[in-house]
Amino acid sequence: MTENESLKLNAHPPAIWQRVIPAVGWLRTYDRNQLTGDLLAGLIVAIMLVPQGMAYALLAGLPPQTGLYASILPLILYGLLGTSRTLAVGPVAMVSLLVASGIGQLAESGSDLYIQLALSLAFMVGIIQTLMGFLRAGFLVNFLSHPVLSGFTSAAAVIIGFSQLKHLLGVKIPSTESFFELVGELTGALGGVNWITLGVGGAAVLLLLFFKKWLAALLRRSGLSETLVIPLTKIGPLVAVVLGTAAVWLFGLHGGPGVRVVGNVPAGLPGLTWPGSGLESWGRLLPTALAISLVGYMESISVAKSLASKRREKVEPDQELIAIGIANLGATFTGGYPVTGGISRSVVNFSAGARTGMASIITAVLIAATVLFLTPLFTYLPQAVLAAVIVVAIVDMIDVKMLVKTWRYNKVDGLSLAATFAAVLAVGVENGILLGALLSIIFYVWRTSTPHIAVVGRLGDSEIYRNVERHPVQTWEHILAIRVDESLYFANTRHLENHVRRLVAERPAVKHFILIASAVNFIDASALESLELLHEGLVEAGITFHLAAVKGPVMDRLLKTGFIGKIGRENIFESTHEAIQALGCFAEEAGAANSAGQPVPSRQKSNPV
Repeated sequence: MTENESLKLNAHPPAIWQRVIPAVGWLRTYDRNQLTGDLLAGLIVAIMLVPQGMAYALLAGLPPQTGLYASILPLILYGLLGTSRTLAVGPVAMVSLLVASGIGQLAESGSDLYIQLALSLAFMVGIIQTLMGFLRAGFLVNFLSHPVLSGFTSAAAVIIGFSQLKHLLGVKIPSTESFFELVGELTGALGGVNWITLGVGGAAVLLLLFFKKWLAALLRRSGLSETLVIPLTKIGPLVAVVLGTAAVWLFGLHGGPGVRVVGNVPAGLPGLTWPGSGLESWGRLLPTALAISLVGYMESISVAKSLASKRREKVEPDQELIAIGIANLGATFTGGYPVTGGISRSVVNFSAGARTGMASIITAVLIAATVLFLTPLFTYLPQAVLAAVIVVAIVDMIDVKMLVKTWRYNKVDGLSLAATFAAVLAVGVENGILLGALLSIIFYVWRTSTPHIAVVGRLGDSEIYRNVERHPVQTWEHILAIRVDESLYFANTRHLENHVRRLVAERPAVKHFILIASAVNFIDASALESLELLHEGLVEAGITFHLAAVKGPVMDRLLKTGFIGKIGRENIFESTHEAIQALGCFAEEAGAANSAGQPVPSRQKSNPV
């Protein structure tokens, strides 16, 4: 072996390890400046995550410590394996709601079976996401369009908010998966409101809103530096927890019919846990696992890409799937439940100066220290305060502006958003998002089944051809040139064929038909057969079929068939102008212009196509 070959072999392992474990890359150049940013970010996110983790666990129907357990090993694993340097992984409201919805049908909330099913669900999510990453199947999330996801998120936020009202009001109501039943139960329980609990919860909501909405402006006006403003505005949940716990302990508010508290939270790190339950339960959990896998990944990758672009960093979608999947496997074996990247915590992580995955690891270490030494302090923590943390955190998830904006821009997308929102409230979160995705696909097929088809003409003396209905263009009576603005596939070929036949019938002088394929990215077998039938019909009518501006990949496929031979290579042109030029149809050529000898007036002279 030569020296050069030896050097090449020695160069391969680090590159391979860096792809498998992205942390290898940033650890090589890690320095003190990065550590400073990661320490501050890790501390602030930990302060947020302790109360949020417990609150989201309760939302999921699990003991509060489960949320803390899900915030230790999963964060370390993601910090090492993730390609985003600022994504903050852990329990989130959306996934917690899906967990409660899926497992609530199989076991009683908080029971041993319920906890076991949560571990099984985390395991299934971990396996699904990891396999999707290795198979490069992240494209599956594309079936959840942004309007569908927005409608789902807003409806889920409404359900989450109403589900926490029982803790804020201090009333007991039966658990239900139906939003309308939940509203009915809450309405019926209004007579039994615990006013002390409402006071504690209401005060916590106001305090959290003050930290979230107004404190930053006050601190900036006082001249405080931005490096201090960010940490101070993000400690609201911790302040609410401390003050709420102190109030309950000092005034003995938890006795008798008083304020309900979290109670004893076991100290110490979780032991090794294992997913159990039978195959029948796993089968019933599969729809929930798929929903969490897709929705959780969508939430993670969207915020990861957004934050990475601000620093010109790169995020690898498939590696993100693997990292989040393995993080969920870590939650499985350490007593947690499904996790994903949280939007608000990730933004805080970014703003606080996180530079690498070390910030996530630091957060995990601080959470572990909390579990080891500080859990006795949570004994008198009011559940109303944790409910307040959830309610304030999910307020921004209700996106009315998106509905209005989407409806104004595209009524079909607006309908998808509204239908998903209504479906989630009516039939539940899992069925609702499934219905929303199905509607999105149906609307897409419907929209592309009737593509925009424009008859075009020459714009002035240029080589540009535009829609005759939008521009003053020059046309020729013996030529019909149309542009179809969609790929051709089984759903729209009949529409194209009928449209062309109608246009030809309306123009008896037409001798040449030009199909402009500049917007066609794909032609499937059904569309090819339709084009062949169209060609045969035009030939029988004495009309020559021409193709113009066909894209390379489309032409490559057409060359593999006999279609090109049928229409003749001499009838294929690189551009529309070349086709018109070859047919000798410019105005300066005698008899070539239209009968008026003038450009066809447009109906509308704006909005170019």
